[in-house]
Amino acid sequence: MFLETLSKVFDTFGASVSVPLIIFVIALIMKAKPAKAFRSALLAGVALTGFSLLINAYMPTISGIVDKMVNNTGVNLPVLDVGWQACALVAYSTKIGMAFLIIAIVLQVVLFITKWTDIFMPSDLWNTYSFMLWGSTLYIATKNVWLSLGLMVLMNLYVLLFAEMLAPCFSSYYNYPGCALTAPHHAEGVPFYVLVNFLMNKIGLNKVDINLKTVQKKLGLFGEPMVLGLVVGLVLGFIGNIKELDTLAAWGEIASAGIATAAVMAIFPKIASLFAAAFTLLTESTKGVAKKHGKDRKWYLSVNDATGYGEPATIMVGTLMIPIMLVLAFFLPGNRALIMVDLIAMPYCMIPMISISKGNMLKTLIGAILYFSLALYVWGWMAELYTAVAVSVGFELASSTMLITCTCFMPFLALLFAAFLSQSPIWIGLTVVVYFVAYFLYRKNKEAVLNYMLTCNDVKAKA
Repeated sequence: MFLETLSKVFDTFGASVSVPLIIFVIALIMKAKPAKAFRSALLAGVALTGFSLLINAYMPTISGIVDKMVNNTGVNLPVLDVGWQACALVAYSTKIGMAFLIIAIVLQVVLFITKWTDIFMPSDLWNTYSFMLWGSTLYIATKNVWLSLGLMVLMNLYVLLFAEMLAPCFSSYYNYPGCALTAPHHAEGVPFYVLVNFLMNKIGLNKVDINLKTVQKKLGLFGEPMVLGLVVGLVLGFIGNIKELDTLAAWGEIASAGIATAAVMAIFPKIASLFAAAFTLLTESTKGVAKKHGKDRKWYLSVNDATGYGEPATIMVGTLMIPIMLVLAFFLPGNRALIMVDLIAMPYCMIPMISISKGNMLKTLIGAILYFSLALYVWGWMAELYTAVAVSVGFELASSTMLITCTCFMPFLALLFAAFLSQSPIWIGLTVVVYFVAYFLYRKNKEAVLNYMLTCNDVKAKA
């Protein structure tokens, strides 16, 4: 009963209420003046609501085009994604998933208080559903409660480590002071993106700095984010309606897609500035007290991935990935999965690589293509187990032979899942040992690691 009530509370209030409340409480604990604490919290709530309104208005415009693109390609694959919203609903409907939600709150708070991590993760508690999906799927396969809980705890530890490494890049690039991205299905890819970024730097791609500033400088008016959004939206609409270009309705949809994408490019940064202002105000109001009491700890507040969705470079590369994902699904040998519903969510997935590459759109596109090629195989591999989980909580399939998957199942966490699925003490023990070795190496070399993350794209530093 308690777990069901908690689930309803989170579903009812959502991030736009829970995050401001957490910010307000933290600000008061840091001895900020109540008025400033309230203003910071309210600004964050208003901005999060703005993000939600803008994204929810944009999604329907693009989703229809995406559906047409899927139909026009003629791709016929047995495993379909049903969207992250449905995945979250499944996660919050399993008993073991809801049990971990309680454990996660306690675990994440304890890890922060004891300074095991510098990230306060409960402020984005919603995205814990990603861990819950993995744990629920493992339980369906093994019927082992402790093994499933252990997997979710270990995944949480890894994600916090990776998120802490990413935090300075995310915070500085997106201009959200003291904020971190901890969504498991994004943060888990940090090691891969760091490695790919390093290799691309070695071949000189860091010198090919294709970011919005350089694009705008070379293209003038056509390099402005709003105009680029118009062009990208028009191209996406054209591809989606390529078989109906002889109809007025098709051209109307093409034009709407262009204007809608241009609007996101223009409006999103203004909403983002409100969100940034909330944390700037919080930082300024607590800085003096923190120094006075010797509390000079650098820490980050976890924020929802929606905060980065509409940043111009992020949505540009994410939108380009929509048709690319269809091409990958069709041509990758042995692939069974078709990402369909979550195609419109691709910009969310660009945030880690955009942060690491400092907005280099070429490197982000290459990194995303490589990682999501691997992800397609993971989605296909997980299909039977995930379908069983969804059916067990009442998810209705269109046919008895239909297989569904979830795009939250990403490659690195899939390795941990495979180790626990084997139920081999050796493989499970290895994943635990690797975590502690990585954690203590990071702590020992923390300053050097974070400095590298911030300067790894500096061309002069490589000269």
